[in-house]
Amino acid sequence: MTRTISVFLADAFTTVPGKGNRAGVVLDASDLSDEAMQAVAALVGVSETAFLSPAPEGADFDLVQRYFTPEVEVPTCGHATIGSHFVRARALGMAHGRVRIKTGAGVLPIDIETVDGALKVTMTQGAVAFTPPYDAPVREAILKALGLTPSDLADRLPVQEVSTGHSKVMVPIRSVAVLDGLKPDMAALRALSREIGCNGYFVFVLNGAEDPCLTSGRMFAPAVGIDEDPVTGNGNGPCGAYLSRYGVLPDRPVFGYLGRQGVAMGREGIIEITVTRDADGPHTVQVGGTAVEAGRMEIELSDGDGGITANIL
Repeated sequence: MTRTISVFLADAFTTVPGKGNRAGVVLDASDLSDEAMQAVAALVGVSETAFLSPAPEGADFDLVQRYFTPEVEVPTCGHATIGSHFVRARALGMAHGRVRIKTGAGVLPIDIETVDGALKVTMTQGAVAFTPPYDAPVREAILKALGLTPSDLADRLPVQEVSTGHSKVMVPIRSVAVLDGLKPDMAALRALSREIGCNGYFVFVLNGAEDPCLTSGRMFAPAVGIDEDPVTGNGNGPCGAYLSRYGVLPDRPVFGYLGRQGVAMGREGIIEITVTRDADGPHTVQVGGTAVEAGRMEIELSDGDGGITANIL
């Protein structure tokens, strides 16, 4: 059996094609198997491709949304959510509204609005969760794999795994110059990911007061086939919860700020992070921004004795 599917390309957290973080988007994946989705994602070759399908009748959500890197399925993805709902809203002529999507991190609301004539998409992420800070041997192994030393770390902030649906290791450092010059040992990071059970490392700096962006960051996830991700909601979102927990953000019920990522890759993008907290700490994180359509691919899927094959038409 052979069929053709359309894959939209969207650059999230930017208005400039070729900047931000590119995602593949399949608007109707209802007839695609897991194997077919993985084959498409591998061929598209961006960090994540999002696959949307209608919800079953009577469900308390609107769409099923799945995410595949070129190598594996992941539970959720910030930039691919922003990009896919930007593409979908434009296709439907949707200027505002809410869509509830079922992901591997649960059912999450996605809000669409038009601000100054531009579509903006905001994703409420999954439950906030912290693991205990790493002990010295694991922390030192992480730093070594990233090409950092203990003296590069920011004061009084731990190296720690944080999740808002897809966990990342938070690595706070002092210098943007060091950040931009990082050349991690990807094989070592892959091995560490198997050891600690977390596949991504978000290295970030707190910028000075004169910078409109509170943070600058980079995210490395070679264990899922992404050596470096340009602008990632699943790095910046947990970072917001982390900064709130450790008193870097103001002690307010709701606080929003901007994060910058992708500079070292020539893919700079800006992401909006909003953290809601109460007396017990941060409990809800949202990431948002705009996007731009960057092209379209037509892919032919063939189902033969050797399994699914995918080819660009």
